[in-house]
Amino acid sequence: MLLIATLLTAIVIAIHVYIVLIETVLFRTRGRKVFGIKEDRVDALAPLMSNQGCYNGFLVASLAVGLLHPNPAIGRAFAVFGLVCVAVAGAWGAATVSRRILFVQTVPAALALAAWLAA
Repeated sequence: MLLIATLLTAIVIAIHVYIVLIETVLFRTRGRKVFGIKEDRVDALAPLMSNQGCYNGFLVASLAVGLLHPNPAIGRAFAVFGLVCVAVAGAWGAATVSRRILFVQTVPAALALAAWLAA
């Protein structure tokens, strides 16, 4: 089960690295299309999205520490904390922005979290 937890957490990391990229460096191109932002709103929203991307980067960092920390107990704590944060943020995003966020962020995080708790 530990292998499954690790693999699912790596998937959540990959999803959030992509999110960080489309909210920051790719927002004016790919990000605009992904989020359905009209061209005339990009300049106004770019700073907000970049800030949001920064926060998603912190989630990636927590999960990466979870997988890479040499002490398994500390690594597990970081992974569980990061996955709970992703799941809560995803649920909030689904409630306030788009239901699609529930499936892109919350479901993978919840599956990984369940695997960690079962490991």
